[in-house]
Amino acid sequence: MSAYANPNALVSADWAQNILDDPGVRFVEVDVDTEAYRQGHIPGAVGWNWETQLCDSIRRDIISREELGQLLSRSGIGPDTHIVLYGDNSNWFAAWAYWQLRLHGIERVSLIDGGRAYWLAHGLPATTEVPEYAPTSVSLAEPDFATRAFQRDIAAQLDDPELALVDVRSPAEFNGELVAPPGMSETAQRAGHIPGATSAPWAQTVNEDGTFKSADELRVHYEARGVTPDKDVIAYCRIGERSSHTWFVLHELLGYERVRNYDGSWTEWGSIIGAPIENPAKTSAHGKVPA
Repeated sequence: MSAYANPNALVSADWAQNILDDPGVRFVEVDVDTEAYRQGHIPGAVGWNWETQLCDSIRRDIISREELGQLLSRSGIGPDTHIVLYGDNSNWFAAWAYWQLRLHGIERVSLIDGGRAYWLAHGLPATTEVPEYAPTSVSLAEPDFATRAFQRDIAAQLDDPELALVDVRSPAEFNGELVAPPGMSETAQRAGHIPGATSAPWAQTVNEDGTFKSADELRVHYEARGVTPDKDVIAYCRIGERSSHTWFVLHELLGYERVRNYDGSWTEWGSIIGAPIENPAKTSAHGKVPA
């Protein structure tokens, strides 16, 4: 069985439990449900709110270098700290935080395999106590957007045979039956998917307990859909968190070198006037057979 390309990117819950008291490690929880952290979390872990701390509160964007540096300082994270992230929904937003940290050149960062649900299901230590840490001095480099795709990048490459555009949303979203998953407020004006995109749902990359499937299984999952290491791969979802999860799988676990996350995702593309869209559900409803 093949090993993951970057063995340091993913740690087991058992490994994490054994280093809970290590001062050189900072556990960080990032959840879709922003109230979950206060209901119980790993002892010593800080909670980051994806809605208010990991994105710009005025314009739609990830946080700036300065804001991320301040967040790290408040969390007691210094230049030599090993950041260990985890969260609900099999690490959706934990992967989003991981991707942002890597954009700023932070290399000592990992995800806990299985995330929050796995940790709690196995009765591992949890607390409601919110820790306080002394601020640190940390300096970040300007972000390198080599692993970030923008709408203009995709628009310019739509006809490029070397582009593997990966839609990681549910089949219902991909087919245009849903604009967003139930309960999600951020939506686009139109449903469907970007022309030429391949449906490769993120949920098919994890086991029932939320842990990642083996490297061999993951490789089969993507190569069967034409998503191969020689391609220029861009993943997208609705707002960028599920596609961060897929970016993590492709880039960190499988070692694909050319993988970008389009965090503008469907919320942006599906609202742009004149943007090309494929909508199999609507096409079928009008009596046409989807291509």
